[in-house]
Amino acid sequence: MSQRIDKRVRATLFRARLTEAMRLRDSNQSVLARAIGVDRSTISQLLKGPSARLPNAQVVGACAATLGVSADWLLGLTDRPETTADMLANTLSLTEAPRALVDEQIFQWHKEAAGYKIRHVPAALPDMLKTRAMLEWEYAPHLGRSTDQAIGASEDRMAWMRAARSDYEIALPIYELDSFARGEGYYTGLPLDIRRAQLDHLISVTTQLYPSLRLYLFDARRVYSAPITIFGPLLAVLYIGRNYLVFRDTERVQALTLHFDGLVREADTTARALPEHLQALRAAMGNMPDG
Repeated sequence: MSQRIDKRVRATLFRARLTEAMRLRDSNQSVLARAIGVDRSTISQLLKGPSARLPNAQVVGACAATLGVSADWLLGLTDRPETTADMLANTLSLTEAPRALVDEQIFQWHKEAAGYKIRHVPAALPDMLKTRAMLEWEYAPHLGRSTDQAIGASEDRMAWMRAARSDYEIALPIYELDSFARGEGYYTGLPLDIRRAQLDHLISVTTQLYPSLRLYLFDARRVYSAPITIFGPLLAVLYIGRNYLVFRDTERVQALTLHFDGLVREADTTARALPEHLQALRAAMGNMPDG
């Protein structure tokens, strides 16, 4: 809303918005007057006087704080009644990220964005593309005896996500697959037979599900990305370890979407060429010793 408003128009708007804020808070003149430390007659003049008038800045601020709205909204400087703190809380939040497979929060976000394109930079290989043996190796140390139950539940959720008619674009650093194939770094100790079967599965899935599933490989020496998932235009989720940092405001979701699209443009291996890259890794594993 333009800030160039005639003083009388602004005063009338202040009166209307103060009345609305009191109604929403189920407040009245006496309660508001006591809360902000003025006479009831002062509030009465603001609401029902013969001519609308603007109070001083202290009264405006006190009314806004008491009624939980923005002073700028009361004065007609914005169309959003939320306070800055409320707007920040609604657009940016911190959510616990349990060490699990498809945890409940991630699943809820997928359901919320069903039908929208999902853009994903995973922290490692994407869980939804892993074999059961791979999941067991990776999560058993954390989930203990509940591993089978957790994997079973996650497989159901992964099946739902694949059937949700959402296109998936996944961007992964090239070194992640290379390290996986060689059993290095994070994948040290992962048996060769599991790695072979996992690559066979990736070749099959990325071939069968293309183009609804597109996986790109980028060179992390040229471009970098933290683990992030963008659920259509609705929200973007940054994984920071024990928590997810969640953005819901349009500006930041669009900025992170542009970041992801930049990874795709810079990809050394496109989604169409990925199966051939995976086959080359799989062939090289034929010369690796077992164990």
